[in-house]
Amino acid sequence: MLYMSDKEQPKQNQEDYELLLAEAYKKIKPVESKIDRFETPKVEGHLEGTKTIITNFKQICSYIRRDQDHVLKYLLKELATPGVMKGDRLVLTRTISSKLINEKIALYVQDYVICKECKKPDTEITRDDRLTFLHCLACGAKKPITKI
Repeated sequence: MLYMSDKEQPKQNQEDYELLLAEAYKKIKPVESKIDRFETPKVEGHLEGTKTIITNFKQICSYIRRDQDHVLKYLLKELATPGVMKGDRLVLTRTISSKLINEKIALYVQDYVICKECKKPDTEITRDDRLTFLHCLACGAKKPITKI
């Protein structure tokens, strides 16, 4: 058995650590410095007389991972207009600018999708008794949200 003096042992451990650390850095993927920003798709659609038709409503709901009935209820309330789903399209009974619809969807995402703590979109809406919560799957935060 080989014994090292007390002065040699920490030096040897430090060198082994440095070698192992250098090998680990070579094997891992480098972290990119840019922050990945969550952007909701813009609404696509057209006007038919006095009706506004949104053709990609189902895709928007899928992208933000929310039930389309929940998003629909929010939009109809915020835009103060009746509307119905016809297949994959949302038909609103009055003419509304796409800018206003995009603003309302952005507000929905801010209130019902983005975590207030870590600012990530990895959330789900859960119910506990009579309360509704926004539960973050990334950081574990749980915040009460208002019912629509």
